[in-house]
Amino acid sequence: MLVHLPIVILASLHPVAGVDSVPKFDIARECQFEDATKAGHDHCEMDEKQARDHLQSEWAQFTPSDKARCIHETTMGGTSSYVELLTCLEMARDARKASTR
Repeated sequence: MLVHLPIVILASLHPVAGVDSVPKFDIARECQFEDATKAGHDHCEMDEKQARDHLQSEWAQFTPSDKARCIHETTMGGTSSYVELLTCLEMARDARKASTR
């Protein structure tokens, strides 16, 4: 009976491979759905680029499991947003800090 235990444990682990660097998202594609105006599109692109730069500078501080979960959550709808990814990671980090107090 215990022979199958390692298989059950390995099958229940979530893969976290591929989270060594900030993922590559198509900012132009994301922003075309956000706002139809040129000014809105430009603002969206600026926000996305700032979020990407922030993620690149702080990527190492986030846990691999949070990275994997947040990447999965922010890419499920077909479009991907650096702003949403950054928000998800910061919320996960802050919740972890609050629970250790």
